[in-house]
Amino acid sequence: MHQKFGTLIYAAPEVLKGCYTEKCDIWSCGIILYILLCGYPPFKAKDEETIIALIENGQFSFDSFEWKQVSAEAKSLISRMLNLNPHLRPTAEECLNDVWLKKSLIPLDCSKDVLGKALINLKNFRVNFNFCEVQI
Repeated sequence: MHQKFGTLIYAAPEVLKGCYTEKCDIWSCGIILYILLCGYPPFKAKDEETIIALIENGQFSFDSFEWKQVSAEAKSLISRMLNLNPHLRPTAEECLNDVWLKKSLIPLDCSKDVLGKALINLKNFRVNFNFCEVQI
């Protein structure tokens, strides 16, 4: 695939370069998982150019308050899904069989403070891009 379509904050680095496979969807799912667990995207900035640079660099962190009680297994899955090298990302089946995801089907064991802060972040999360297909 060679066309660049999608919403920027979910776009894999290889999509920005215009040459990608289905592994770009694993990246996007990793972004969604990150947002679901903390309430904000891993690559955020005030302008598109900076967001693109952050995505291409691929560095994100689990250092904020919301991540304190998130398990190492969850962080590991996200890290593997957001690997800059698409060949090293897990397949969709491998993600579904991940130990953390299987354990997460039981109720979460997080403090109300952490979940409350993540919920506030999700409520405040706004994307300045249309959710329809747009050219990146």
